[in-house]
Amino acid sequence: MPDPMRFDPSTHTIGLSRDLVASKVPERPDPPVPVDGMTFGIATMLENAPHSGEMHPDGDEVLYLISGRANVVILDSPGVDVEMKPGDGLVVPKGVWHRVDILEPCQFVYLTPGPNNEFRPLADDT
Repeated sequence: MPDPMRFDPSTHTIGLSRDLVASKVPERPDPPVPVDGMTFGIATMLENAPHSGEMHPDGDEVLYLISGRANVVILDSPGVDVEMKPGDGLVVPKGVWHRVDILEPCQFVYLTPGPNNEFRPLADDT
């Protein structure tokens, strides 16, 4: 029988393969290390993401806000933004462009499908 695997969410996420086998994946800012399956982790966000939106064509993304406040902006449907407070959960449907705007520093638990995530670059202000 395999031993339990401890991990530090500040340095690693967990990649769940399509057959639900877990492995440690180094934590890094977007774009994350691609996982052919799901990535489970905790994101501590003090400011907005370094992109103007993301989309997950491989499946739905699950977000759960532990602390702080954030606004999930649904870029495909203006006016459908979702303000989140601690204890709120949200499923962002497969293929929907969205971004997270930070209202107060926060921590999210996320379950993100992969490996084919897409990101829109920030506008160049120069």
